[in-house]
Amino acid sequence: MASRHQLREKGMTCLYQHLLLNKDIKLALYDNCEGNEVDPFLYTITVDAITYKDVYIDKINERLNEEWTFARLGFVEQAILLMACCELDLETAPKPIVIDEAITLAKKYCDDEAYKLINGVLDRL
Repeated sequence: MASRHQLREKGMTCLYQHLLLNKDIKLALYDNCEGNEVDPFLYTITVDAITYKDVYIDKINERLNEEWTFARLGFVEQAILLMACCELDLETAPKPIVIDEAITLAKKYCDDEAYKLINGVLDRL
């Protein structure tokens, strides 16, 4: 069974594919899972993140510096922020854990400074 961290990594990949390729989120989800079983946590942090995407983007935009918008961020950063917003909204884990996981993903997959932006936005949510 996959850890929550592994599920978040997979979730980020699914959201990235959705944002970059305009791929249906459920199709991205099934393409990234072995077999037909999708972990309920993974399903929630991907499908719900897209279901409420506009609400989350508004929340993120309110917390970005004036010269930045969600649309200007890279797709990986967008995916991480959407997933973390969804987790915070649905309270799947305590806020410090959600932020720490988002920072860990940003440090692994994004530019060197991206984790600071992600930390700043999520800390103010």
